[in-house]
Amino acid sequence: MRARFSFCFQLSQLSQLAALAAFGLLAGCSTPTPLQPPPAVATPAWHAPLPHGGQTGQLSAWWSQFDDPLLPALIGEAQAAHPVLSQALARIQQARASQRVAASAGWPTVGANVQAQRGSTAATNFTTVSQASAVVDAGWEIDLFGGVRHGVEAARSRAEQAELGWHEARVSLAAEVAQTYVALRACEAAAALYTREADSLGRSSALVQKKADVGFEAPANARLIQASAAQARDRVTVQQTECTLTVQALVLLTGVDTRALRTRLAPRTATLPKPAAFTLSTLPAATLTQRPDLAAAERDLQASAAEVGVADAARWPQLTVNGNLGIGLVRTGGSTSDAVTWGFGPNLSLPIFNRGRLQAQADAARARYDEARAGYALKLRTAVREVEEALLRLDASQRREADARTAAEGLRSFFTSTEERARLGAASVLETEDARRQTLSAESALLALRREQVAAWISLYRAVGGGWTRENNTPS
Repeated sequence: MRARFSFCFQLSQLSQLAALAAFGLLAGCSTPTPLQPPPAVATPAWHAPLPHGGQTGQLSAWWSQFDDPLLPALIGEAQAAHPVLSQALARIQQARASQRVAASAGWPTVGANVQAQRGSTAATNFTTVSQASAVVDAGWEIDLFGGVRHGVEAARSRAEQAELGWHEARVSLAAEVAQTYVALRACEAAAALYTREADSLGRSSALVQKKADVGFEAPANARLIQASAAQARDRVTVQQTECTLTVQALVLLTGVDTRALRTRLAPRTATLPKPAAFTLSTLPAATLTQRPDLAAAERDLQASAAEVGVADAARWPQLTVNGNLGIGLVRTGGSTSDAVTWGFGPNLSLPIFNRGRLQAQADAARARYDEARAGYALKLRTAVREVEEALLRLDASQRREADARTAAEGLRSFFTSTEERARLGAASVLETEDARRQTLSAESALLALRREQVAAWISLYRAVGGGWTRENNTPS
C-alpha cells in the first residue's frame, strides 16, 4: 500500500512537507544497477564473395532490374491489398494511440462537476430547497523520478517498432510473391519439358509397336517404351496440377482474379525472370542497417529499457499537486445564499507496505530488458547468417551454371544422335531410353539451377532488408 498525505497550501507547513519528502527518499529502494548496453552492430567480413565486385547498388529498385515487368506489378498489387499489411497498419494505429495516452500523463488533468437538486426533508420542515453547485478540479503529477518521461519514451519506441513491423511485412510479402512467381515459371518450364518428352515418347512408342507387329522389334521392348510413355504422361499431369496450385497461391497473394491473372501470365509462359547485374554495398554493417526487423528489435530493446525506468520510478515517492474551485447556491424559503470554495495543495504518496510488489515488478522489467537484449543479439546473428547464406548460394549457382548447361546440351545432342541411330537399327530401345533419361535429368537439373539462382537473388533481397529506409514509404 501507499501512505497518502494531503496538505493545505500554508507557508507554516512547508517544513513538514520537506521533512516528509526526505523521509520518502530514504524509504525508497536502493539505486538500481545500470542496464547492460545492447550489442553493437558489428562489421562482419563476408566469407562469401560479393557479386559483381561488391559495388553499391540501388536495392530499393530491386524488382525493376528483372527483365519481367509483370513481377514488380504483381508485387505492387499484393502490397496494396494484402490483409497482412492491413493488420500491420492497425497495429501502428494502436501503438500511436498508446503513445498519445502516455504523453498525456505528463500534463495536468482538469475536470468539472455540475450538480442541481430540488427537494425537501424533515430537517427543513419540508420546506422546498433548491441547490446547485459547480466545481472544477485540477491535478498534476510532478515527474520527480522520471516515471512519466520513461513511459513516453517506451510508448514512442513501441510506435516506431510497429512502423518497422509494417516495413518488415512489406519486404516479406514482396519476397513471397517473387518466390511464388518464380516457382510458377519454373513449374511451367518443367511442364513444357515433360510434355515435350511425353510427345517424343508417344511417337517412339507408336514406331516401336509397328516394328514389333511385323517382327522387327521384340514385344518386350514395345511394352518398355509404352511404360515409359505412360510415366511421361503421368509426370505431365502431376506437373500441370502443381502449376495450377501455384497460380492459385499467386491469386491469394495478389488478390487478382484468376482469369485475369492467367491472361497476364500467358505471354511469358515457362520463362523464368532474369535479374540484371545486381550490386551490393561493400560495407556489411551498412547493409544490415537496412533490415527493418533488426531496427524493430532495437526499438523493442529501447522500449524495454524505458519500461525499466518506469518500474524503478514506481518504487519512489510520488508527488501530485491538486486544486479545486467551486461555486455553490442554495435557495430556501424565498432566500438565496451562495459561496465560493477553493483548495490547493500537494499530495505525497509513499510506498511502504507494497515495497516487495514494486521490487518484483522492477525485477520483471529488468528480466524483460535482458530478454529483449538477447533477442536483439540473436536477430543480429541471424541477419549476418542469412546474408552469408544468400551470397554463398548465389555464388555457387553462378559457378555451376556453365557446367550444368554444357551437360544438358551435350546429353541432348547425344540423345538426338542415339535416336537417329535407333531409327536406322544401329541402336537398341534400351540405349535410346537410357540416353533419354539422362537428357531429361540433365535438363531438369539445369532448370532447377536457374530457379535456384533467381531464388538466391530474392533471398538476398530479403536478407539485406529490401532496400528499406525510414525516409521512404513510411505509413501515415
